[in-house]
Amino acid sequence: MSKVSWKPGTMIYPLPAVMVSCGSEPEEYNIITISWTGTICTDPAMCYISVRPGRHSYNIIKKNGEFVINLTTKSLAFATDWCGVKSGRDHNKFAEMGLTPIPALKVRAPMIKESPLNIECIVKEIKELGSHHMFISEVVAVNAEDEFIDKNTGLFSLNRTIPICYSHGKYYETGQFIGKFGFSVEKKKKKN
Repeated sequence: MSKVSWKPGTMIYPLPAVMVSCGSEPEEYNIITISWTGTICTDPAMCYISVRPGRHSYNIIKKNGEFVINLTTKSLAFATDWCGVKSGRDHNKFAEMGLTPIPALKVRAPMIKESPLNIECIVKEIKELGSHHMFISEVVAVNAEDEFIDKNTGLFSLNRTIPICYSHGKYYETGQFIGKFGFSVEKKKKKN
């Protein structure tokens, strides 16, 4: 096997495709689709989103210092893409995509009701990195749709939501389960 060398670029894929809701008042509410996002710390729970300063949501998030990451699903794929290519300067994304803003528990930014999981975040630091600025944020609440809570384990069944991801300009639904964390070192059960 041989390698082909490319110029430096962002080739860490797949990434989550999330809708980030922001704004402190209904007239200001907006949604931006983001793939530059992820977990950066467990204790305290922290994550990040990276946003271009020219995006409409950038100044809303910077001014209010908070936002909600709303996980997306196969059924939300059209709205996810649309909210990423249309600007909140020209469109009311909640109304035009038939999405419902509902109050969050800890932040003023709305949650998207149709999302199976909403992660409330408070900005702790903004890192100006170049084309994008990173909003390093603390997770202050997580809200899960109860229909996806496994009644036997009490765990959130993310796979049942049919989450989508983003890979090199395309959206995909996630695939089949292939193993859990630590399966490579797990002791095999003896058959009786």
